[in-house]
Order: sequence, then C-alpha cells, then structure tokens
Amino acid sequence: MVTRMKILIIEDDLEAAAYLAKAFREAGIVSDHASDGESGLFMASENTYDVLVIDRMLPRRDGLSVISELRRKAIHTPVLILSALGQVDDRVTGLRAGGDDYLPKPYAFNELLARVEVLGRRKGAPEQDMVYRVGDLELDRLSHTVRRQGRELLLQPREFRLLEYLMKNAGQVVTRTMLLENVWDYHFDPQTNVIDVHVSRLRSKIEKDFDLPLLRTVRGSGYMIKDEMAKGDGRPDP
Repeated sequence: MVTRMKILIIEDDLEAAAYLAKAFREAGIVSDHASDGESGLFMASENTYDVLVIDRMLPRRDGLSVISELRRKAIHTPVLILSALGQVDDRVTGLRAGGDDYLPKPYAFNELLARVEVLGRRKGAPEQDMVYRVGDLELDRLSHTVRRQGRELLLQPREFRLLEYLMKNAGQVVTRTMLLENVWDYHFDPQTNVIDVHVSRLRSKIEKDFDLPLLRTVRGSGYMIKDEMAKGDGRPDP
C-alpha cells in the first residue's frame, strides 16, 4: 500500500468521484477533486501531486486537452486516464496525448489502485529519470545506451523499450498485458509468444557472462527485474 501519496481526481460524475476519494482514503492515499477540465487544469498546474486520475470526457475542457496543456507547460505528473472509450484506437490516442496509463470503464478499484501505485513510483520530472539502474545494470534514456559493469550491451530498439519499461517498474511484477500496452502499443494479440521471445533474447544479452541474474519470470503472472530477489519471490520458470 502506498502511504503519504497525494493525487488529483478530475471527474465530473460526483458520485463516482466521491466513491474514488473514499476508496483511496481507505488505501492511505489523500485526494483532491476537480469536477471539470478547467478547474482540474488549474489545480494540477498550481499544486503538486503524485498522480493525476483524469476522466477523458469532461465539461469545459476535455481530459486529453488538460493533459496536453500540462505537458506543454512542462508539468510531467504521471496521468492515469479513465474513459468509457475503451477501443484500441481510443487508448492509443490517450497515451499519445501525454497520458501514462489508460483504464477503460467499468474497472475494478483494485486494478485502478495498483496502476496508481505504479505511476506514483515514477514521480519526478523526466530529467530525474534519465538513467535507470538495477544493481550493476544501467540504462541511459538520453544516450540510448545500456551498460552492465561498465560494459556496453547492444540491444535492438524493441529490446531497449522492453528493458526500459521493466527497469521503470523495477521490483514489481509486470504482466504481459502491461507490456503489450506499453511496449508494443496493442499491436499484438495477448496470446502471442512475441513477448516471451523478446524477453528470452533480452535476458541472454543482460545476463550472459554475468554472475547475478536480474530478469525473472514470475510463473503465471509476468516478469520482474530486481537486483536481489527474496527467497521464493519471483523464481524463474524452469
């Protein structure tokens, strides 16, 4: 559970907003509320939040416009978009507008909470996250290079994006669905083995000739990259 976290809910459905505020409060998360896009834009611009939860369809200014304006102002607070528009094209449009995650309605609050927790761990301006490190593995987003123990590793573009997403969520289980949505942009069927193939190739490149394994397969769940794994946590599949 995330503690001392503060989020902004921009939602015009007052009943839904009240429900979310109560549920987040019970999870230890403080929330503010704005009932329209203009108010939400003002609050998100003038205050500091860990995550913004924004409904896509809002009065006075729609959610995507709010996000675009925040990004134009160089406000990089992580954004989770909520919307009844759940088609692939709708999700892609939301992410390209500057959203960090997209959750179609109806949704389970537990999933919403998990996604907010993940986004909350990304808090900080992008320049603070130009370099990701897990153990002796280092990924530089600016120079697009990957090194382990100072040795440069050559990755294909998709492998780099895959590693970048895993390292961004280091220590957390990343599901295949999350990878499809964030690395492959929904272009593949969830049943495809393309993820397993790329993970296998990536694992070979970042672990070959090194003593400590970093990338684990969590049976039935997905993948996790972590420096030191607890016993029995995230054991690789045989």
